Amino acid sequence: MRKLLFIFCIGFLAETVFAADPVEGFWLSVDETQKTTAGWEIYQTNGVLFGKMLSVAGFPPTLKAVTCKSSYEGFPIPGDVREMPLAGTPWIFGLKRDGEGAWSRGNIIDPESGKMYKCKITFRKADGKKYKTDVLEMRGEIGFGIGRSQFWNRATKDAASALR
Repeated sequence: MRKLLFIFCIGFLAETVFAADPVEGFWLSVDETQKTTAGWEIYQTNGVLFGKMLSVAGFPPTLKAVTCKSSYEGFPIPGDVREMPLAGTPWIFGLKRDGEGAWSRGNIIDPESGKMYKCKITFRKADGKKYKTDVLEMRGEIGFGIGRSQFWNRATKDAASALR
């Protein structure tokens, strides 16, 4: 009986430790007019959160980020950022976990303008009131809490990859 209880406890702890954070997965970014703008994959690598665009509404995925600077402090991949495609590049990077579903202290680059912002990501569970469905609050800030939030919708990999 003790062995069975021990195995159950180990299994429960392993599931808790290795369970994906609710921000991870596939999302559709939505602008302030509720128009879907891009499909994203949010993922962790070595305890750090990243987000890469998988598809962009109205643009081919091979379009390069020509309005960006050639480099940004802390950008996770080497090379000239202006030569990187919109799709497949980690425009969200370096976020540290604050708690389950809450990440901050990282950056997001807007490849359209080339501007880099401080980034916070918070998972908002559907409550039937303010949040009708699970959403991801994506907040970009210029400093001192000044910025704006977008609320992204959960998607499948296929839906996040299919925008054109």
